Amino acid sequence: MDSFDFRHKKDEHIRNEHGNTETNKPDSVKNSIGMEFVLIPVGDFWMYSNTLHHKDPVHRVTISKPFYLGKYQVTQEQWEIVMGEKPSCFEGNHRPVECVSWNDVQEFIKKLNSKETSGKYRLPSESEWEYACRAGTNTLYSFGDSDIDLSEYAWYYSNSYHKTHPVGQKKPNSWGLHDMHGNVWEWCLDENQNTPELSTIYKASWVIAGISGLALRGGGWINYADKCRASSRSSYHSDYGSYSVGFRLLMSL
Repeated sequence: MDSFDFRHKKDEHIRNEHGNTETNKPDSVKNSIGMEFVLIPVGDFWMYSNTLHHKDPVHRVTISKPFYLGKYQVTQEQWEIVMGEKPSCFEGNHRPVECVSWNDVQEFIKKLNSKETSGKYRLPSESEWEYACRAGTNTLYSFGDSDIDLSEYAWYYSNSYHKTHPVGQKKPNSWGLHDMHGNVWEWCLDENQNTPELSTIYKASWVIAGISGLALRGGGWINYADKCRASSRSSYHSDYGSYSVGFRLLMSL
């Protein structure tokens, strides 16, 4: 597909679930434990398949409701405030939390929602994650197609010195989201389906060596550049954590 038709409405009225217009939504907000969230507008985009060539089969995805997404990956300090512990292999308050399983993250979300007496926090779906990562682009990365420029936006194998780094040190994408490429892989809500089928929702699990895995996006400090591309996907068992896997949260409007 040679043409690319992307639409978003960040500067227009945002429609809520009842079809009414919502105005004056702040572009960013902060919650009770210091997490910053960026407003992601409604719009359409082409979701690419998980291959090295970003022009392989795609399907059209419509993001029909705006949402807030974490400006940064969840930090160890934020995890400790909610959970009372620090599980990470690489210690540092402002480093992303890692060595947490998908199930651990669900417990974190449950406690955070309880703490703020709301049900608005969850993991982003894969389509929500990629839409936010691309920020209106259709290139390999949110900033273009050049691996050479990746060091300005991501901690990955070539510049990470084999460890995570404090969040927000690299350039953000054009919607103000940091570390969408690299630092740690990010858990998503969906199960991972290793197929180019043109479905708008990933429903089936991706079975690797008999293990049904949950989706990861974004690549990490341990990976080469190709694994940090906007369309790159992986998976991991929901019971296991890794020193290269963390997450960021979605906050519903």
